[in-house]
Amino acid sequence: MEISIVEQKAFLLPEVITPDQARERAWDKKASAFASGITSIFSRPKAEEIEVTYSEKRYEPFWFIQCLSHYVYDRSVRFAVKASGPEVKNVTVEGKDYCLLNDNKHGPLTFFLPGVEHCHEDNRKEAYFEGLSGERQDLSAVLKYPRQEIALENFAPEGIVVAPEIRASYVVRQLLGEMIKPVQADRILEEQVTIERLELYYRPLFAFEYRWIPKDRVVVAEFDGLSGQMTTGGKTLRQTLNGKLSRDLLFDLGADVLGMVVPGGSIAVKLTKAAIDGARKEK
Repeated sequence: MEISIVEQKAFLLPEVITPDQARERAWDKKASAFASGITSIFSRPKAEEIEVTYSEKRYEPFWFIQCLSHYVYDRSVRFAVKASGPEVKNVTVEGKDYCLLNDNKHGPLTFFLPGVEHCHEDNRKEAYFEGLSGERQDLSAVLKYPRQEIALENFAPEGIVVAPEIRASYVVRQLLGEMIKPVQADRILEEQVTIERLELYYRPLFAFEYRWIPKDRVVVAEFDGLSGQMTTGGKTLRQTLNGKLSRDLLFDLGADVLGMVVPGGSIAVKLTKAAIDGARKEK
């Protein structure tokens, strides 16, 4: 088994919604932040009863991976061939005699020719993983926005940068577990998985904490910094990143890590020159 890792990169998705626009939307939607649950049917806050007690801008991580599996192999088979009619008692093919069988599976008057199937399989798959929980999500729409490649050690934008708890090894193992499969073959000629893209993304998010003064209720609303979409029931972190992000720590790939996918198998791991140069550039 040969596993090739082509690209390992980190990107920032710059905000489309500016901080000022986010604050305006937060102020306009402050009453609707409490418009959920049974109590909201009987008791709705007035705009003047709500205050914004805290706000923050943060960058949350997610992983994107794209893989291609490639198999070329041969396998021996027996091809069932039906005779042309009931009068046929035996058959000669290329100088070799074959007896006819009354086979319940293939029908009466059948003979079998030995042969070899030459097989070629290619399968491509991609996946997105939330950077904190590792939850699988469909974030394909997010990648339609412009992006900027970043050096993780120097990534220090204004706001809170959330460090991923899920590393590249987890992401790779999850997808390789789906891509690598046993092959029914007598001889395997090529067996390769190429990790075509392995990317860490940071996307912007604005969070606002509202307080309904008479009820002393607190709600956090989050605004997507790309689409501007608002969701309630979010969180605030109230903290800054301690230390720098480490590329070596997050992109923790090697033969020992990938070997966990195929226990007892022989795995060759290849990094392309572009991936190696990218790693050196980060240091």
